[in-house]
Amino acid sequence: MTTITTHILDTSLGKPAANVRVWLEKIDGEQQQKINQTLTDIDGRATDLTPHGVTAGNYRLYADIGSYFAASGRETLYKLAIIDVIIATGQAHYHLPLLLSPYSYSTYRGS
Repeated sequence: MTTITTHILDTSLGKPAANVRVWLEKIDGEQQQKINQTLTDIDGRATDLTPHGVTAGNYRLYADIGSYFAASGRETLYKLAIIDVIIATGQAHYHLPLLLSPYSYSTYRGS
């Protein structure tokens, strides 16, 4: 089984983004199945999204960045950051870091 983790960094502050609500869904055509939901820890990490692992397929990782910025009184353009990925067969782990600021976000496949 494959695991998926994320690490969210607030590049506008140069700090990890703690207490961001993140959740993972499996996408099958028009069907969406929530796998798990959690909050990022003090280091901005979410390592328990896939406690039982996942199979190959299409997944979406959501981060509620609108609430994160609102909690500190900052405006943002985006309510959600969405990472839509295809998980391949035979891969043990996917780490999907998210770099964010109030008016942009980016992601990449980490290690």
